[in-house]
Amino acid sequence: MDSIHDSLSTNSLSQTQSSNPVFDGMEEPIRDDPDDAAFKYLERMALRHGFEEVYNSESYMSLLAQNFYIYFDDKRHETAGNPKPKKQTSLKPPDWRMKDRQKTVSAAIVLCLNLGVDPPDVVKTEPCAKLEAWIDPTEHQDTKKATELIAKNLQVQYEALSMRTRYKQSLDPNVEDAKRFCSSLRRAAKEERILFHYNGHGVPRPTASGEVWVFNKGYTQYIPVSIYDLQSWLGAPCLFVYDCHSAGNIVTNFNRFVEKRIADDLKNRDNPPQAGHTPGYMYRECIQLAACQASEVLPMNPDLPMDLFTCCLTTPIDIAIRWFILQSPLPRSSMTLNVTIPGRLADRRTPLGELNWIFTAITDTIAWSQLEPPLFKKLFRQDLMVAALFRNFLLAERIMRVHNCHPISEPKLPPTHNNPMWQSWDLAVDQCLAQIPSLEAAENGGPPYEYKHSTFFEEQLSAFENWLRYGSKTERPPEQLPVVLQVLLSQVHRLRALILLSRFLDLGPWAVYLALSIGIFPYVLKLLQSPAQELRPVLVFIWARIMAVDYKNIQQELLKDNGCSYFIQILTSRDGLPTGAEQVGEHHAMCASIIALFCRGNTAAQMACLESNVLQACLIHIQDPDSALLRQWACLSISQLWENNAKAKWIGDREEAPAKLAALLKDPVPEVRTAVLVALSTFLEESESPSASEEYDVDVENRESQIAFATLKLTGDGSGMVRKEIVVLFSRFVKHYVSKFMVIAYQQLERDNATRLNVPASALQVTSFPHSMIFDGVWKALLVLSTDPFVEVADMASDVTDYVYLMLLQSPLARVTEELMEAAARPSMMKTVSYGPDSDAVSIKSQSSATSPQPQPSPSMLANTLRRSVSIATSIRNLALGYGDESPVQEINQPPVPSGVSVSTVPYGSGIHPNTARYLRRKTTDPVVMPLQSGFFDWSCEYFQEPQMSQAEMDEPGSVDYNQRLWRRTRNEKTLAYTQPQKLLAVESGWNYQIGFLNNATQPTKLAFAQFEPHLIAVDDRDGVTVWNWPENKKLNRFSNANPPGTKITEAKLINEDDVPLLMTGAGDGVIRLYRHYESEDNIELACAWRALTDMLPSNKSSGLVADWQQGRGTMLVGGDVKVIRLWDAPRELCMADIPARSGSPITSLTSDQVAGHVFISGFGDGALRVYDRRLDPREAMVKVWKYHKSWILNVHMQRGGAREMASGSVDGQVHLWDLRLDEPVVSFQAHDRGMRAMYVHEHAPILATGSQMTKIWTLNGRQSATVRSNTGYMLQNRAQYVSALAFHPHRMVMAINNAHDAHVSLYNCAANLVHDFS
Repeated sequence: MDSIHDSLSTNSLSQTQSSNPVFDGMEEPIRDDPDDAAFKYLERMALRHGFEEVYNSESYMSLLAQNFYIYFDDKRHETAGNPKPKKQTSLKPPDWRMKDRQKTVSAAIVLCLNLGVDPPDVVKTEPCAKLEAWIDPTEHQDTKKATELIAKNLQVQYEALSMRTRYKQSLDPNVEDAKRFCSSLRRAAKEERILFHYNGHGVPRPTASGEVWVFNKGYTQYIPVSIYDLQSWLGAPCLFVYDCHSAGNIVTNFNRFVEKRIADDLKNRDNPPQAGHTPGYMYRECIQLAACQASEVLPMNPDLPMDLFTCCLTTPIDIAIRWFILQSPLPRSSMTLNVTIPGRLADRRTPLGELNWIFTAITDTIAWSQLEPPLFKKLFRQDLMVAALFRNFLLAERIMRVHNCHPISEPKLPPTHNNPMWQSWDLAVDQCLAQIPSLEAAENGGPPYEYKHSTFFEEQLSAFENWLRYGSKTERPPEQLPVVLQVLLSQVHRLRALILLSRFLDLGPWAVYLALSIGIFPYVLKLLQSPAQELRPVLVFIWARIMAVDYKNIQQELLKDNGCSYFIQILTSRDGLPTGAEQVGEHHAMCASIIALFCRGNTAAQMACLESNVLQACLIHIQDPDSALLRQWACLSISQLWENNAKAKWIGDREEAPAKLAALLKDPVPEVRTAVLVALSTFLEESESPSASEEYDVDVENRESQIAFATLKLTGDGSGMVRKEIVVLFSRFVKHYVSKFMVIAYQQLERDNATRLNVPASALQVTSFPHSMIFDGVWKALLVLSTDPFVEVADMASDVTDYVYLMLLQSPLARVTEELMEAAARPSMMKTVSYGPDSDAVSIKSQSSATSPQPQPSPSMLANTLRRSVSIATSIRNLALGYGDESPVQEINQPPVPSGVSVSTVPYGSGIHPNTARYLRRKTTDPVVMPLQSGFFDWSCEYFQEPQMSQAEMDEPGSVDYNQRLWRRTRNEKTLAYTQPQKLLAVESGWNYQIGFLNNATQPTKLAFAQFEPHLIAVDDRDGVTVWNWPENKKLNRFSNANPPGTKITEAKLINEDDVPLLMTGAGDGVIRLYRHYESEDNIELACAWRALTDMLPSNKSSGLVADWQQGRGTMLVGGDVKVIRLWDAPRELCMADIPARSGSPITSLTSDQVAGHVFISGFGDGALRVYDRRLDPREAMVKVWKYHKSWILNVHMQRGGAREMASGSVDGQVHLWDLRLDEPVVSFQAHDRGMRAMYVHEHAPILATGSQMTKIWTLNGRQSATVRSNTGYMLQNRAQYVSALAFHPHRMVMAINNAHDAHVSLYNCAANLVHDFS
């Protein structure tokens, strides 16, 4: 937008148009001559001020349309910079760490086969299954040797599941052998898990009473062994595998005996336990896998092994392939049951290894999707042996169900045989088997054939990507997550899997916890050892999300495996990321966040980072001009390195870190300024007790005093988040030097008392010490901050001042201090406090109170208040002001009016007091803990807990927020289309059609319509704000603006009106407040508040605070009882310029060009109008002055639409219309002869309204078109009525009028047939 003004000169300016370079080159204005009969204003509609040529440029208007922003809607405003309250978080972090991991250290393979002799209660089919552990015993004449081969092969199969387990065999044992065997296993295993595999194919079925069978020494009899005895021999914990007929009997009785043991333990709890006794409850942790239910017989299909259940558990790939071939409807002419899949199980590049890899992924997926998380963690993540057996158990359930067997597990699992993932397994097996003939032919000399790997993982990744695209909003766990975990093992698909995983983790903490619970952490930890450059950006992204969610459980792992060096290397090296990687600054910021969380509260981690020069790297990154996020996290990393670490602070002092950080205190980003304060706070020493806080050396005091001095200027920052952090820093400073602050506070009380008693300052004894000026400045800044408009800042600052006062009350000066405080609380004097971010003192100007007699507090009132732990600073302020006259100081924007009937008003502070988001005030009974703790670090971590890859909800087509915004845009366009043709109607109508009569209950002094919402804002003569639904004559909300007694609200505007509007109020205390959801009693929040004007000048005629909001530029122009016009920038929340008003009179009105925003105009109490151009140097910004008005300017306003007319009106009834290029008004007329009290210009229609004893409607060529006499809510006999407030709707032809001494607001249409539809 500035390009069109490049050719304009900025040399010295003069008061004439011809020599004024700012207006040079603009077309000659057309003068409005009301006497010219040919003049037709509505037909001409030429733009004023030479804007027509510029604004008719399509490129220029397109540029303006593209640069529309919404302000004060950042996260810092929506949350007030507060982290989520822990008790309000709905997500309970799961315990994903394997703290109670157990190992199966020993395994007992017990085979009761007695080959050659069939048990009496089992009738075998003919032919019958023969294979045991894939060995046919009929091929061996020696049954003993066959049994040994079976046991050996079974052990080999188990060893494929777990090599670290010690295996022992017991073949056809007798009772004594079994007992001795089991007892020795428990002694060797100690408290670890034992695997007990029982094959009972050669003995009778387990009994219903809970017995299994073994042999006598001569193998002539079957001997029963009670499950109860077996429990006693093996102890707990154990993993049991029962492969026998009626195996369900064992499970049922095992559980019965466990309950019996628990009951016996309760009976004998008073008796000492026997040596080696295992408590009954421990048996509940035993795991059991049984081949069939109590009434079932094992399958005897000759094509399947006899120990089918065992084969499923130990050799799942072999049995799955055989079963697939048996189940296939295709002829098996080219495929035998004994097909051999080439390769090794451990090599994923071979067909057999790939099948095993797919099988693991599928069974993990089935278990994770159907089991509860705690059960999944127990069975599939805590023990390798248990996990392998339960994965294979899912296959056993699927296969054996077909053969009328239903395997049993304890803990019980839900049915998994019909999970859709089994179809993926069948496809993978089919694809593999289809290639076996070609592979075998190639091995036998046929044509060469290259094995085609399965597309399973690619397809699952594609399915996961589709879920991320379409299903992630449901927060339902994706079934493919365990598959993604397995894909990380593959170099081919690893990068794609990591990218998809990063997108999943980006969904929020729930996604991170899901990934951690499924076991992602060991994989991403191992990948930190990878040298692959292309993995670095995505690994940094993933680790930033994991650390932001659960850094406490990860710190030691990073420290133990030196994983932190991965991120340190990236942060400390310019070549840490691949060349050409986008958003390098953001990735460096992620590394800084990882390191900050790694160091948080961990001394060993801090030392590891210090040795790697992390501090020096962060000091370089804080100067990065392109990435505010990097500057913020570099500062926070420094803060975590310094926290309670003297060596780190010493290194920081050597590197001049405090000075380098202080240079960032003017950073344009509030989050960066706050992060700097966090870092500087941690650099300050923290004492554990008041006595220890005095033990410091001179160097430390010099350093810390300089830090405090450097941060004093931020007490006037526009961001409440920054001011909160400055209070935290001051609290640390105060805690360290509390005795000096006690002296400062006591001297301040003495000075205040001397001022009240007119004692000269020279008579006071002043104690001076090094840096006393800085300490005095910090103390006065804390007093100022204790009255901050941001509730949290005021509360926190009051806590700090209370701490010092309470220390005074516990010192030898307690009695004198209490007397001084009680004297300060006496409301005999009024105080005017001058606030200033750059002032070195707070001046208190006393003047006699001219109010009515006031009640005096009792002498002990203050002391009692203090003992109730209420804020001392607040107590003094409330006692001083609370008993004073609550009538507002007269802020004259109008001429005096005759005394009349007063409108009943409510006291100051009545109604709702909007609070800031996420803020819970400290209970008065809770002690103040010093120093105060900052929540900014936790709040910053939430950035990495929120989606950053996907579009915001507001920008996501189809979302609720998107549809609402689309509806608002349609409604706005509909409103504009409906109201544009009514401009002519506004000029020709009588404006006497009353459509509403609102009882505001208090005297309105300012009225404001919302552009597109059906809202009318009425502010009263104290601190009340009322919101009306004016089409329905319904009050929506009333709340307190919280400006102090003696002041009133002098400005009310709405911002962001094209979307969700915010209400802005300005009061006589120089404070601007912004409210979100202002129309709702339940949801209203204070979004932002700051002291926009400081050093308000006392005046008998006060204009308070006046402001103009430029939506296009995000600039707030603020003036009033000051000698400057202050420009506040909304995105930066900083004062960008103080433009001298160049007048001794108060500023009474402000208006500006709302399109480009360069030129603004102010009206003054002496009747002058001054034009300023913000593009010029502030000292030369005033480019024109008009002095045609001779009295107080009521209003000066430039239309934001229409012909862009600018009109001004003064209290003597004079109205002028202006062209910026001319030195005299283009139209002038006398609106009222007996004084004027209000004037309002319609934003788009060519009319304005003036108010005195009646309201007159004027066209903008000076012709009166209508007269309106508004109704009153009171019967005022023989008394003249005066208009108090006027307002036009910005688009609709609706006017609101309020009379003085009347709480009612009258609403008028310009015509009778206008309909106001807001749907």
